[in-house]
Amino acid sequence: MTTMMERYRLGGLDVCRMLNGMWQVAGGHGYIDPERAVAEMINYHEAGFTSWDMADIYGPAEDLMGEFRRALAGQKGEQELANVQAFTKFVPEPARMTRQLVEQAINRSMRRMGVESIDLVQFHWWDYGNPSWLDAMIFLSELRDRGKVRNVGLTNFDTAHMQDMADEGIRIASNQVQYSIIDQRPAVRMADFCKRNGVALFAYGTICGGLLSEKYLGRPEPPLSELDTLSLRKYKKMVDAWGGWKLFQELLAALGRIAAKHGGVSIANVAARYILDRPEVAGVIIGARLGITEHRQDNARVFGLALDRQDMEDIEKVTSRARNLYEIIGDCGDEYR
Repeated sequence: MTTMMERYRLGGLDVCRMLNGMWQVAGGHGYIDPERAVAEMINYHEAGFTSWDMADIYGPAEDLMGEFRRALAGQKGEQELANVQAFTKFVPEPARMTRQLVEQAINRSMRRMGVESIDLVQFHWWDYGNPSWLDAMIFLSELRDRGKVRNVGLTNFDTAHMQDMADEGIRIASNQVQYSIIDQRPAVRMADFCKRNGVALFAYGTICGGLLSEKYLGRPEPPLSELDTLSLRKYKKMVDAWGGWKLFQELLAALGRIAAKHGGVSIANVAARYILDRPEVAGVIIGARLGITEHRQDNARVFGLALDRQDMEDIEKVTSRARNLYEIIGDCGDEYR
C-alpha cells in the first residue's frame, strides 16, 4: 500500500497527502480507548499514513501523539520517528499575546507530543477585532527561527488577513480550511493568494464527516437524532445551506456513477480526489476514530484514482445549481466568527 502514497514537500517535511485528523479523539465521536488508539496509530503509520493533524484543544490528542511516538520508537527504533509528521494547532483565547505566553503554549505542546521541534504549528484566532493575532504570528515566527517550530501556518484564516500578514513580511507555510465539493469557498479568493505567495492549503471536511458516502445514497433525509457524531451534525448544516437534501442526493448519485465507472473506488474516494486535484491543496484531512472504525484500505484507493474531464463536468452539473456559500457565509473561517 505504501508504494502508491502521494507525498507533498512542505518546509522540509515529506507529508502524506491524506492526513489523519485527530479532532475525533476530543469527544463527540464515541469513546476513544487510549491503548487501542495508540495501537491503531501504529497501524496507520505502517500503512503509509504517516502525517497527523491535531490541536492543543483536541482533548488528549497531543498526549496520544507522545504515547504513539514512544511506542513506535520502542518497536522500530528511534530512527523511525523521522518518518512521522505531527502537526498541531495553537488556539489561544483572543487576549493580549506576549512572547512568554506563546512560548509557554508551544513548550506545553512539545512536552505532550514528545518532540524537540514541532513540524507545523497552525495558529487559529477567534476574534479579528482583537489585533493581538498579529503579535502571536510574530512570536511564532521567532520560535520557528529558533528551531522550536519547523513551520508556521494558520487554521481558518480568511484571505484578507492572510494578505495582512504577507504585507507585514510574515511567512506563512499553510492554511487549514474547510474545502469539499459542497464547500468550495477557498477557490473564490484564497487559491489565487496561495498561488502568488507559495502557501499550501490543508483541507478538512472533504467527505463531510462521512455524509459523502454510499451510506447516505438513496436515503431519506436523516433526523438529527440519527446523526450521532459532531462531524455529521456539523456538515449536515453545511449541506442544508448549500442546497438541501434533494440536491445532495443528486450529487451522491453522480459521485456513485463516477466511482462505479472507475471500479473499486468509493464515493468518498471521488470526493477526496476532487479536492486533492486543486493545485493549491497539499493534502486532505480525514478524521480517524481510533479504535472505533478505520478506512485505511479504502482511503488508500484515492491515490490510484484519476478523474477525467467528463467526471468533472458531471460533478459541476450538480454543483452549479447549488447556493453560493461564499455569498451566504463569507470567506474561509467566517463561520467561526
